[in-house]
Amino acid sequence: MSELAGNLTARIKPIKLAIFDVDGVMTDGSLIYGPNGEEQKVFNTLDGHGMKMLAASGVALAIVSGRESLALARRSADLGVPYLYQAVHDKGAVFTELLTRAGLGNHEVASIGDDVVDLPILTRVGFAAAVPDAPAFVRERVHYVTRAYGGRGAVREFCEVIMRAQGTLDAALNQYVRP
Repeated sequence: MSELAGNLTARIKPIKLAIFDVDGVMTDGSLIYGPNGEEQKVFNTLDGHGMKMLAASGVALAIVSGRESLALARRSADLGVPYLYQAVHDKGAVFTELLTRAGLGNHEVASIGDDVVDLPILTRVGFAAAVPDAPAFVRERVHYVTRAYGGRGAVREFCEVIMRAQGTLDAALNQYVRP
């Protein structure tokens, strides 16, 4: 968070909901099709644990994807994600619906994405992040660009940035260390 630490911390403190894009963020963006045409995805376990820690810290989770897959439904269930939207063509409309369902204001929401289709959410949230290989047009419109790539730790980094700013990261990590 370097020189923007104070500004980012102020943006992140009120966050109560984190929205995750899938392809290119929770995965590396590759599309894999099985022998029967089913879509398969590869998810990072460290990213998943980051999402679980974030949820345990009191930040609700949402996944909003333009694609639909059984693999994502399974991963979302495994992580206990309460808000899952698949096959979304208008992410801005889903964002408005999420605000209503969760009873939150824009400034209480964070999101991470990787492409222009994520901008209707990224440009409206209190804290927006993108992965390093997102197009420049997207990277220029967010508050934070992860060092890690999609499917390779970007989600974990995003979760830890939020938790660090909210003062919950140390407690979450220290529970794994024996006194």
